Amino acid sequence: MGKIKRSQITGMNFHYLHYPFEYFLDAMVTYQFSQIEVWGAAPHLYVEDLSLADIRKRKAEIDQRELKVVCFTPEQCMYPVNLAAKEQEIRSRSIRYFKKSIDAAVELAAPMVLVTAGWGYRNEAREDAWGRARESLEKLADYAKEKGIVLALEPLQKIESNLISTLPDLKEMLDSIPSSALKGMVDTIPLAVEGEELASYFDHLQDDFVHIHFIDGEPTGHLAWGDGNLPLGEYINTLADYHYKGALTLELISSEYLQNPNQAIEKSLESLAPFFE
Repeated sequence: MGKIKRSQITGMNFHYLHYPFEYFLDAMVTYQFSQIEVWGAAPHLYVEDLSLADIRKRKAEIDQRELKVVCFTPEQCMYPVNLAAKEQEIRSRSIRYFKKSIDAAVELAAPMVLVTAGWGYRNEAREDAWGRARESLEKLADYAKEKGIVLALEPLQKIESNLISTLPDLKEMLDSIPSSALKGMVDTIPLAVEGEELASYFDHLQDDFVHIHFIDGEPTGHLAWGDGNLPLGEYINTLADYHYKGALTLELISSEYLQNPNQAIEKSLESLAPFFE
């Protein structure tokens, strides 16, 4: 049976939305997390609302609890952000938003910012939206490189994006932008929905594979481990086979966890415990 390090399991504040940011941080300490991924959304850390001093205050709260931020993930699916938007105003605003997010990551000492390609209208030519997304990502990759940040490009489900939802899509975009600041990642939900194999991401992306959102599903749902039916043991074996040492973020999105977010953390850790070294 494959094993992973307990320290790789990474907490995220998404399902702590109805609690203060400090409550989330305290929970991470209680459950012995050493690293977190910060979801950049209101009221916790939305870059459009916060000053530099506000962001530094959040960082001080994180440092006080001796936590490390491994990735900053600005909200980009529910908010009016779309790097492939046909409307120039929306696309320009989205690029500015991600640049602010890169700046925030620098302040948080986070090495990565999660980014998605956006989406095009379903009744327009895909290559048109693809070109807009590529142009936007190229600009952001240049900015990220200046700031010493890596962009982790995430495939979404087809209901969320008609641009990057599979490994071939991701590889095509990465190959078209020759930047050391743009890498690939995967979320186990789109992976499972598309019937893809986790090993394929390691095989095809190799050193350009930098991050994983590691959650259960049916296959959708972004559930706590144990609440879905994804092949956890198989995934762990793959991680062990490829000697993956990066973060495994518990991105728990289902609204069922909003009332008692700690319970979802407890269930996930209980399910994952047999696989810890």
